[in-house]
Amino acid sequence: MARTPLEILYFVEEGNSNLENYESLYKQLHSNPELSHQEFSTARMIAAKLRTFPGLKVYEKIGGTGVAAVLHNGPGKTVLLRSEMDALPIMEETNLPYSSKKTARDEGDGLTKPVMHACGHDIHMACLLAAIDDLVKRRQCWSGTLVAVFQPAEERGEGAKRMVDGGLYDLVPIPDVLLAQHVVGKKAGIIGMRTGVMMSAADSIKLTFRGKGGHASMPETTIDPVIMAASTIMRLQTIVSRQISPSQDFAVVTVGKLSAGHAPNIIPQQAEMQINVRTADENTREKVLNSIGKIARAESMASGAEEEPLIETMTRFPLTRNDTTTTENVQKTFEAVFAGELDANWPRSNASEDFTDLGTVVGKPCCFWFFGGIDKDTWDERKGRTTQDIPDNHSPLFAPAIQPTLTIGRNALIAGALTFLSKA
Repeated sequence: MARTPLEILYFVEEGNSNLENYESLYKQLHSNPELSHQEFSTARMIAAKLRTFPGLKVYEKIGGTGVAAVLHNGPGKTVLLRSEMDALPIMEETNLPYSSKKTARDEGDGLTKPVMHACGHDIHMACLLAAIDDLVKRRQCWSGTLVAVFQPAEERGEGAKRMVDGGLYDLVPIPDVLLAQHVVGKKAGIIGMRTGVMMSAADSIKLTFRGKGGHASMPETTIDPVIMAASTIMRLQTIVSRQISPSQDFAVVTVGKLSAGHAPNIIPQQAEMQINVRTADENTREKVLNSIGKIARAESMASGAEEEPLIETMTRFPLTRNDTTTTENVQKTFEAVFAGELDANWPRSNASEDFTDLGTVVGKPCCFWFFGGIDKDTWDERKGRTTQDIPDNHSPLFAPAIQPTLTIGRNALIAGALTFLSKA
């Protein structure tokens, strides 16, 4: 038998209000960030903490550095809660006493870079561990199966799929529902969610134009890849409005990187560009990606290139789509637990996530929500000013207020899980 939202509120309020150990753990995680696919120390720390909870079966090295834990606690539904583990190649500028001083070699380009938890994955881990702690301690109050997943490489859009391919569902039971959350640069206490598309899909594409190099004084003897790239950039701007309706569909096409040549008097052999695409519909997504390929090939042909451009997919994030029934059930719970702080019509985010890869592969419903992490007084004082005054995710200044953010994130995960777990 399921709990009512009011019963879940009472359960949450009766939980452990002293989270000092998890505040310390959060600081430790923040001080020791690791890049995607390099979360070795983080994974060991998480697994060691999970093994202190009685009854949990812990699995490590799933799809690389992934960690999962299972608590079988009688009949009922299986609920999966997920957190990410990876950090970003950013130089931290928060000046916090526990700020990161770490550097690491970025596998993307081989360069050594500073590393920071600038997206909140550190507080996500602390919230999930605190939620599991409370649910394990009060396991006599609920029935079902709890699965916790600590995922690597979310920032690269690869971690969820790698865990699945690495045998995640051979180790843990297939869940009936999957839940996840993300801290954002909004006032602490706010919870935001919506049914349907919660976050856009994202594709990063690398185009390499192959020409014929030569001396800059004799361009007529060359096939200039710089011209191909430049013409392509201009033509890409017409996809949205000429092929995709700006009023009926959503799409963003951004050229974020362009590189060619090494000297001003040499026409290079090739030019490379990297493109990022955001869409909120699979049909629109495929239409945009097909258009990019057509434009690149046409511009290459127009320049007389003997070889077609190379088109490579660098990263591919799925749509984050909230199942309607699942999300509406969580919303009812959150309305009770978080009183007037729930925004059930949160705007669709143009950011992207790979969380739903965990659910899509087994055909199970997902629900994803945001929660604010900015100190309430700071938010009220700075609201309406520049974004530099209220740093958001991926900023070198992003620093969620530990409290009440940690408590709210923990409570949201507990409340979400209890929406589907049975009363004992």
